[in-house]
Amino acid sequence: MNHDKQSSSLRFGLIGDYSPQVRAHASIPQALALAPPADLKVEVEWLATETLDENSDSRFAAFDALWCVPASPYASMGGALRAIRFAREHGVPFLGTCGGFQHALIEYARNVRGMTEADHAESNPKALMPLIAPLSCSLVGAKGKIELLENSRARSIYGAGETSEEYHCSYGFNPQYHTLLDDGALRVTGVDADGGVRVVELDGHPFFIATLFQPELSALSGNSHPLITAYKRAAQARERLKLSS
Repeated sequence: MNHDKQSSSLRFGLIGDYSPQVRAHASIPQALALAPPADLKVEVEWLATETLDENSDSRFAAFDALWCVPASPYASMGGALRAIRFAREHGVPFLGTCGGFQHALIEYARNVRGMTEADHAESNPKALMPLIAPLSCSLVGAKGKIELLENSRARSIYGAGETSEEYHCSYGFNPQYHTLLDDGALRVTGVDADGGVRVVELDGHPFFIATLFQPELSALSGNSHPLITAYKRAAQARERLKLSS
């Protein structure tokens, strides 16, 4: 058995409904390509949410990593949540950005905490439990500082206690439900100056991080991003494990 064996490319499943008008959608493949190791090619496949049903597990398993991308509401929230749940339960490296962050929280609330009414106020304004709600101040086009908490993977990845990131969102985690993240596996590891949740990560998982900001936008200026580099390396580690088994 050759533990150094490696295929020539990594396969990433992008959970979302592709639109050429969405900057993040255009930048994600580029961001993955820019991330080291640069000589390791990446293949991306868009997983339209309406196509993701209870028979999609074999599709999810074919990828080295899954990324729930921005630009929600998705055509099928159920499809997006199903893919996120697969990544969480099967140890598939997962990154959720903007809408992906929001839906990672909803998936956790519903399927781990049993809060079946957890919902998104944008797609369901009459939600009984608006876990994702309008931000007090829109972050569309904004850039802001984030404190990365000690003993977190996020802080280790950045090698620093603070970062400045770009946003393009108007909805975020509703602080009314802060106890949801107080004592479980999914915990807050990045906050803004007002304590707003900006990064969460799942303990005991090979790589499961979600951010309200959009690290993929760094690719538009030709720069690699440390978070995406760490995510790509986690995908590489999973791919090597599959080849050696």
